[in-house]
Amino acid sequence: MAKMNTSIAYVILTRRPSLQSFGRRRPCGVAIIITSKTVSPCRMAGSTVGFDGIVDGSDINWHHVSPLQLPGRATLQSWLHPTMTLHERIKSKTTRQGWVLPRQTTSFADPGAWTNVDCDVTPLNRRTWSAWTMFGYWFSDALNAQSWMAPASIIALGLTWREAIVCIIFGSLVCTVPLVLNGMVGARLHIPFPVAMRASFGWYFSRFAVVTRAITALFWHAIQTYTGSTAMTQIIRSIWPSYLDIPNNIPDSVGITTQGMISHLIFWLVQFPILLIPPHKLKWFFVAKCVLVITTSVAVVITMTSKAGGAGDIWNLPYGVHGTDRSWLILSSLSSITGGWATMATNIPDFTRYLKADKGVYWQVAFLPGIQLMLGLFGIICCSASKVVYGKYIWDPLEIASHWDGPSGRAGAFFVGLCWVVAQIGTNLSANVISCANDIMCLWPKYLNIRRGVIITTVIAGWVMQPWKIIHSAQSLLAFMAGLGIFLAPIAAMLSADYWVVQKQMYDIPGLYRAHGRYRFNKWGTNWRAAVAFLISVVPSIPGMAASVDPSIKGTIGDADKLYFMFYFWGYTSAFLVYIGLSYFFPAPETHIAATIYEDSDIISAAEGFDKGDSELGDEKKMGEKDVVSSV
Repeated sequence: MAKMNTSIAYVILTRRPSLQSFGRRRPCGVAIIITSKTVSPCRMAGSTVGFDGIVDGSDINWHHVSPLQLPGRATLQSWLHPTMTLHERIKSKTTRQGWVLPRQTTSFADPGAWTNVDCDVTPLNRRTWSAWTMFGYWFSDALNAQSWMAPASIIALGLTWREAIVCIIFGSLVCTVPLVLNGMVGARLHIPFPVAMRASFGWYFSRFAVVTRAITALFWHAIQTYTGSTAMTQIIRSIWPSYLDIPNNIPDSVGITTQGMISHLIFWLVQFPILLIPPHKLKWFFVAKCVLVITTSVAVVITMTSKAGGAGDIWNLPYGVHGTDRSWLILSSLSSITGGWATMATNIPDFTRYLKADKGVYWQVAFLPGIQLMLGLFGIICCSASKVVYGKYIWDPLEIASHWDGPSGRAGAFFVGLCWVVAQIGTNLSANVISCANDIMCLWPKYLNIRRGVIITTVIAGWVMQPWKIIHSAQSLLAFMAGLGIFLAPIAAMLSADYWVVQKQMYDIPGLYRAHGRYRFNKWGTNWRAAVAFLISVVPSIPGMAASVDPSIKGTIGDADKLYFMFYFWGYTSAFLVYIGLSYFFPAPETHIAATIYEDSDIISAAEGFDKGDSELGDEKKMGEKDVVSSV
């Protein structure tokens, strides 16, 4: 038995403790020998075979060896994972068990708990992002039609272009504070946002934060998708102008025309396969979007200023408000710009977890304000020029392109439409879809991975939520969506405060994956300190949010709406300070450790990191797992 041919597989029954799934207490296992030096133990339940790890030949009970003559590696693989016909695959999905994902044994999770590779610590081969990838990521996220039109909402309030620029720069700079603080959690620990939240919110309460973020992502994915469909309309009409003349057979109550529905369907179908690309393989898409969007945006600016013979007269518009009202509007605009990135500031670990080095996180301080300023200036210049050319201020770049006719005009409209189609897909990828998929995946890891989460997210947002109704509904719904930032600000704040101040940048990563680990806090799985800080942060802003949804009650809340004008500043700062204060005076000593417990490269040895409550690994346990790791 000392020398074996790789074309022969041996099935070995083993009862050695080190082969019992490394502490999962199964009475026996099945090992498949491929060479004389490497053994892959696996468990067999019915027709299911799954690998548990690697051991050496010294652990084998040689009294239970039965050789299987297999004519090659391909046949061995087919024996281990028999192929199914299409009919068999469809039939298997008719039961709940057919949707169960393979159990990942490289997890830190509890014995018997289900998890998957997308929820686990990011493996080394998926840490492919660099600082340049983050640059492309933020271009992908910030370069969208909403950023182009951001100055419009500020100038329309009665402020000038100067205040619009100041609000964009400083509002973005403020947002980079949680982006850097929370981004470092993902860059250093390589864990997703739902897992990171367990350290501050607790095992069960963290799910509230995850669901809040997922709902926000669904709403914004729906809006961005519908905006992309209007860009698709420009592409199609530039090729076939009669496309705009398609008769409408859909009732007005639906909120969309037949032509609009066709555009929405086509955009959704184009977007769908791109959304399925794994996050660690997206960097080249981000680069392509940067080149396309910047080139097209500059071309639009040159075209419009050429047509107008200059940059127009928007620079000379007078103030529409004065005194203290103007000051409050400036503060409100600042908070709105910051709140617009509240979603990303909350779950940025979902993306920074793919970084090779954490230095890329700091570049966000320059990337986000710079990109926002550039696109905001483009929007202001083109809007000003549109007043000269078309007789009215037009903030929407797609509406500007809709005025371009003739061969050259339609060619320009095609590239503008293509630009914003790619831009909206990129924004959906970086800000909404992957985030929501991560959230729901960590809630149900037995059935969902990122791919399945993406499918569910884009189907719900693109069709179930009927984004055309959201866009054409009352402003109260849009105001409510904007107000969701009051819930996201304290979530982002407590993630920052817990990692940087309370825990002093030291987390027990395996403990974050254990339901009864050190981050459970109590039998309810809730950190009461986080709950109190959340309420103190959110409750004072609710009257102002209600007034923004229903202006008729504004007179009954006094000056409470003033606090809502700075909801993100208040929400983030108050939660940050209150959480730190409560954690200082009422500490949770079980969560404090002397150094970060990583073990992300020694996945097998970390599989049972806390065998006795939340204590450190016993000497016997360490020695047993050290032997297993050394055999790898």
